[in-house]
Amino acid sequence: MQAQEYNDIMKEYRLLVEARLGDIERSTALTEGVGIYPTLRKAMFYSLEAGGKRLRPCLLLAVCELLGGDTDMALPIACGLEMIHTYSLIHDDLPCMDDDDFRRGKPSNHKVFGEAMAVLAGDGLLSLAFETMLKGAEGLDGEALKNYLKAVNEVASRAGSGGMVSGQAADIVYEGEHNQTEEMLAYIHTHKTADMLCAAVLAGAYAAGAGDEMTAMLKIYAQKLGLLFQITDDVLDFQGEAAALGKTPGKDEASGKLTYATLYGVEGAKQKARITADEAKAAVSDVKNNGLLLAVIDNILYRSF
Repeated sequence: MQAQEYNDIMKEYRLLVEARLGDIERSTALTEGVGIYPTLRKAMFYSLEAGGKRLRPCLLLAVCELLGGDTDMALPIACGLEMIHTYSLIHDDLPCMDDDDFRRGKPSNHKVFGEAMAVLAGDGLLSLAFETMLKGAEGLDGEALKNYLKAVNEVASRAGSGGMVSGQAADIVYEGEHNQTEEMLAYIHTHKTADMLCAAVLAGAYAAGAGDEMTAMLKIYAQKLGLLFQITDDVLDFQGEAAALGKTPGKDEASGKLTYATLYGVEGAKQKARITADEAKAAVSDVKNNGLLLAVIDNILYRSF
């Protein structure tokens, strides 16, 4: 798949997601005492509308459509996933976490609304994510409802205390430690980064009613994709520019974080990225019409090379 075709397809998915997010924002306006308190609502949607490629929700919709599923039915799950991702970024930028003043090229949430409101904005988005996803189940029954709830459960488990949150916790604990190992690095980023990409791919597959064999292939693909994303992110932190990165570069090295670039060096990390990209492609080599899945890999790989 050529780069322009990939960009056009992902743009279509992105516009679908952003249109639905806009509908959700309008529905949350405070009227007659019902809705989200205005300051909180402004803080929540400030970050949700800050831009970004919407990779996770777009990937969810792409996989769903690839496997013959209904993207309109899967759209609430895709929007919920983006809300969860955004809440994690708000909290990640807080002074008690990564302490970054910029996100997606704009001042971080806490720089605009204060730390307390930023915490609440993240909390609000997490709650709204599950409200959105569960509302999407209304009117479904039988196999469609079973598949939908299986997809929502995948998002919940990957985003929760045994998934992304555990990865973030381990990242904090091992920051600045001298006994940094490859095993711990793998644990951190399997959960901190890869789990949310796995959630996107597998939720899309489950929503489409994919069988066990297809799901197994896509699970390997998503795990490798998540690892690839983190490796290239680590390389960008070393050699990227703020304008391209959307956040402050060099912070991982300065804070002593365990990353692929610190453990293997930039060139070693790039080599590992190439190997991981090849493994991700191999995982879906038997999937029909896999052009978009392969293009996602290349798009991530070459963003920092």
